Amino acid sequence: MLNKPLVLALLLPLAACAGGTLPPSVRLPPDAVPVAADPMRSAILSTAFAFNQPSAPSAKLHAAALVEFMAADSRWDIRWSEYSPTTGPALEAARQEIREAFGIAPGASPQAVADGLFGASRALERGNEIFLPPGLFSEPGRSLPRLATPPDLPVTRHATALAERELYRVESERQSASGAGGVGSGAHP
Repeated sequence: MLNKPLVLALLLPLAACAGGTLPPSVRLPPDAVPVAADPMRSAILSTAFAFNQPSAPSAKLHAAALVEFMAADSRWDIRWSEYSPTTGPALEAARQEIREAFGIAPGASPQAVADGLFGASRALERGNEIFLPPGLFSEPGRSLPRLATPPDLPVTRHATALAERELYRVESERQSASGAGGVGSGAHP
């Protein structure tokens, strides 16, 4: 027999979403985090590395696209609730820094930004000319040299390092909770 209060409690969040819209999200292309069991975990680790170590311009653009993904995801995905409450705002600040640094048009959708940055990354990696999607960059003439040689992004460095520290903290707490010798999930929440 169905427990009516329980069924209603489970359906209530769905009903709340029916009247509104969900925050924007980003779908990753297949080559965004190759061979990753958990794309978010891979995104956190690769962005922290790319922005906090000497990296090729193509790797920095790839990581910038992943920051767009993480910032969009942190707004709606419940898995981020285990992270420090400063992580989401730090990723949002990184997203803004990246958008300003590369001259991305205000109001551009997270998906368009991620796709544009992934495309620029692939072009640099292959030695091809960077294609700037129409309308994505407010001043394409200024954006192109910045994409080819990404500027220093200190806010992004901090945010990605914070996300990495929080990932390791959450994983460590999960492994501790599973007991000595137990199997911890080790995966992003």
